[in-house]
Amino acid sequence: MVNKLSAYKIYLLFSAIIAMCFSLAATVMIVYHIEKVHLNPLQLILVGTTLEAACFIFEIPTGIVADVYSRKLSIIIGVVLTGAGFILEGAISSFVFVLVAQIVWGLGSTFISGAVEAWIAEEEKAKDLDEIYIKGAQIGQIGSVIGIVLSTLIANFSVRLPIIVSGVLFIIFALFLVLYMPENNFKPSAPEDLNTFKKMGYTFKSGLKFIKSKSIIMILLSVTLFYGLSSEGYDRLSNAHFLQDTTLPKLGNLKPVTWFGIFGIAGMILSTIVMHFMAKRLKDDDKNQNGKLLLCINIFYIAFMFIFAITKNFSLMLTAYLATNTFRTINEPIFSAWLNGHIDDKARATILSINGQINALGQILGGPIIGVIATNISVSIGIAYTSLLVTPVLVLYIVSMIMDKRVIDRVGDGNYEDSN
Repeated sequence: MVNKLSAYKIYLLFSAIIAMCFSLAATVMIVYHIEKVHLNPLQLILVGTTLEAACFIFEIPTGIVADVYSRKLSIIIGVVLTGAGFILEGAISSFVFVLVAQIVWGLGSTFISGAVEAWIAEEEKAKDLDEIYIKGAQIGQIGSVIGIVLSTLIANFSVRLPIIVSGVLFIIFALFLVLYMPENNFKPSAPEDLNTFKKMGYTFKSGLKFIKSKSIIMILLSVTLFYGLSSEGYDRLSNAHFLQDTTLPKLGNLKPVTWFGIFGIAGMILSTIVMHFMAKRLKDDDKNQNGKLLLCINIFYIAFMFIFAITKNFSLMLTAYLATNTFRTINEPIFSAWLNGHIDDKARATILSINGQINALGQILGGPIIGVIATNISVSIGIAYTSLLVTPVLVLYIVSMIMDKRVIDRVGDGNYEDSN
């Protein structure tokens, strides 16, 4: 019988491998779409919209599967489907097959979304959740750097090859998880005497009831919506901004994709360093600091994104780009930990899946709007408008901190489970 590794070790390994595989594919994805599949700007936007639409449609059903049956099963299915999507996308250079690949990839990502966070929260209850998420993000940064380096090197042979290799690695890793991933503390969220569909309905209704009973959850989900509205525009336009609005220094005979590999590596290293100091701060301070940290992080995030949008100087553009990505990266695990701290175990994966669905909805709505602005005015103005879409989260974080402070003052011990 195969001995399972500890949940903490598997979580760190998962963070590293998944980040590496995604970077392996993502570094060359847009270049592949343009050079090999010959997609026009509208088709590029439709590719992103298809992916997010798939995430939006499948997010809640797959989250319920994780709550009703098994977090481990949900994660493994998701990893396999994601790998299959990448293999399909890289193997056949056709717009139709790229769209199909996005649907398969999107379905896979929804099986993973929420399930990983819920699984580690249940398996490692004795450990500090903030510290686990921060450590996972740090390891993920290292994995991403490795993925970017490998992608840049492999792309010199064929721009589609890193995408196919990534898909194969996903499937191999899924087989590893089947053998070594533990699941000891999972408890189905629905009564055993309900059939499959009634179990799903019970779990979904329980999740909605929990959200309605805690107004701070509704506020944090609103934060996710604004992140979604802004993320698609920035992700799709940032590379185009470098290519159209500034002059990239020459790197001998190397292809332009090499520059984006360098940007990615520099950003990951910077984020890892900042995350290290952020982890210490979270460890030293009480959980009330999360809201203050998120507020400060987002102020800088918005400011640097705006600077990145309006400048055409390469050095300033690069500085603002790296700063924007760094603040965005360190924001994610802190926000995830804060949201998780307000959720009951039984509805955790479902609520996190709802959170993922709201993010996808924001991207579906925000991406085309920013795309129209960028097409009719300029890429620079499109990114500037994107930065403005994030600003409402500042108000929402302030409101969340006020609500948390009231609960802490009332219960006296800072227990989020008693919040409204």
